[in-house]
Amino acid sequence: QVQLVESGGGLVQAGGSLSLSCAVSGRTFSTIAMGWFRQPPGKERAFVASINWSGGTTAYADSVKGRFTISRDNAKNTLYLQMNSLKPEDTAVYYCAARRNLDISSASSRYDYWGQGTQVTVSS
Repeated sequence: QVQLVESGGGLVQAGGSLSLSCAVSGRTFSTIAMGWFRQPPGKERAFVASINWSGGTTAYADSVKGRFTISRDNAKNTLYLQMNSLKPEDTAVYYCAARRNLDISSASSRYDYWGQGTQVTVSS
């Protein structure tokens, strides 16, 4: 079993930055790929970014490319999402997710474990 705990959400003005963290326990962190997803109010959960086991391969949704950066520290069992140039449309509950696989994926169905989510609100 894998436990995921997100932190770092909050309220920020448009154009600002936030950094999310996801602490992982229960499995060797370096053997799993990770991802970030988000669910805006009244909408379905959507892919944001993914990173492979080593951090050497990443993928992003087009809507966040160039503004968000996913990274991981395998020594600290922690996943990160640096969000810059935030827009009101980035407002959502952000979830980290883990999959029992080494490679990235943008499909939520391919992830086996989920955190409880953290709220990010961007005001205009």
